[in-house]
Amino acid sequence: QVQLVESGGGLVQAGGSLNLSCTGSGLALVNYAIAWFRQAPGKEREGVSCIKGSDGTTYYADSVKGRFTTSRSNAEKTVYLQMNNLKPDDTAVYYCALSVAVAAMPRTGPATNAFIEPLYDYWGQGTQVTVSS
Repeated sequence: QVQLVESGGGLVQAGGSLNLSCTGSGLALVNYAIAWFRQAPGKEREGVSCIKGSDGTTYYADSVKGRFTTSRSNAEKTVYLQMNNLKPDDTAVYYCALSVAVAAMPRTGPATNAFIEPLYDYWGQGTQVTVSS
């Protein structure tokens, strides 16, 4: 049974940092694309970052470029999201998700394709990130 579990959320002041983890069981994350999505109260869920298992290609939403970094540890079956210089607008529930289709996406394809939610097969339950001003 495939399961994704997020951890590392919490309360932080603006300008601070958090490192989220997404640990998988039941399969090797290295073979898939793992994305982070977030959903703020009253807003639609949006893609934040994605790392492809096949070649390590990463994608980021414009709103987090230069502040967030996604990486993976194959040995630990974990994907990370290092979030620096956090802003109150980053407050949301953060979810990790796994996709077979995105992993096979051409490297030259548009980055927005990495955040098409129906392409994701498994989702974690989410971790809350709250950034105070």
